[in-house]
Amino acid sequence: MQIDFVITELFVGGAERCLTELALGMADSGDKVRVFSIGSLPKDEQSGLVNRLHEAGIEIASGEAKTTLQAFTAYRRLKKWLTKSEADICQTFLHHANVLGTLAAKSAGLRNRVAGIRVAESRTLRCQLERYALRSARSVICVSTAVQEYAASQLGCPQSKLMVIPNAVDASHFINAPEFSWPKIGWPEDSVVTLFVGRLHQQKGLELLQAEIDRLAPSNSNRRLLLVGDGPQRDALQEWASRYGQNRVQLLGWRSDIAPLMASSRLVILPSRYEGMPNVILEAMAAGKPVVCSRIEGSRELLQHDWEEQTFPIGDSNRMAILANRYLEDSSIAHETGAINQRFIQKHHVISAMVKEYRDHYRTMLKT
Repeated sequence: MQIDFVITELFVGGAERCLTELALGMADSGDKVRVFSIGSLPKDEQSGLVNRLHEAGIEIASGEAKTTLQAFTAYRRLKKWLTKSEADICQTFLHHANVLGTLAAKSAGLRNRVAGIRVAESRTLRCQLERYALRSARSVICVSTAVQEYAASQLGCPQSKLMVIPNAVDASHFINAPEFSWPKIGWPEDSVVTLFVGRLHQQKGLELLQAEIDRLAPSNSNRRLLLVGDGPQRDALQEWASRYGQNRVQLLGWRSDIAPLMASSRLVILPSRYEGMPNVILEAMAAGKPVVCSRIEGSRELLQHDWEEQTFPIGDSNRMAILANRYLEDSSIAHETGAINQRFIQKHHVISAMVKEYRDHYRTMLKT
């Protein structure tokens, strides 16, 4: 098969890592794979995914869009790129790629157009645009049953088009990660760290961490709160963190060493307002850590074995702090929960199985 993947961008993130693993897995299986990024390609330290694709000999092209105003230019470049390929399948990932990619693939004459819904974001204009574009998709793959329900109710996708293929993670990368030395960032070696990893954006509910800082990282204790990521709220969060002092809370910005940071943290926390199936939770579970996350899309499937003790109602900072304290106060409970999480990921979210599900679905489409 020849598969053209289209994604909004290739900066290091959950959907981008999933696409990279899928593209590499398909190429390893003997399929011809190409990748198109609507946005400009990342450089320097954030080019890790692009480098992996290049090293595997996978062609990468870009629409070079840096703003919404450049979307039409990116669309024309994408349509031209797709017209040259005559791919068997065009698979899009994320909102902008679903909108531009599905329409461009239709215009280019590609019959088998597959969209990928990875986040359940219910903004009206966003939903209207995606709803229109997805009429042209033959199939829509969702990362969780909650996202599937969102696609049906908010995007008007008929059930006959929808299927669920969950995210997967390279568990060995996290299982074998070396520990991070906290003194490198000025903390004692015995620090008990609550770790947040993600985009610093309103979506992530970071105000809940701010509201509970005195319970997550009390003064004159060995507890610490570490925020890792970048985004529009970075400056405001940095100013907030500085008021409490780096002995209690630090913001490190974007990092490539997430696995070691997870290996050395007590727990991973994610207070998001909405998601799809968050990769950071998959990674934390693979690292053998307990998680405390809001009951966002995908959390039920990932944490079905320990739902009440690792999830809290969206926006409930008090319940979040109560759950976190259970692990912060007792390392044995944290270790036991983390071990159960790790076994679950090793059994149910394996990359090779995810790749096989996509390949099987594509092959079925080609027969119909």
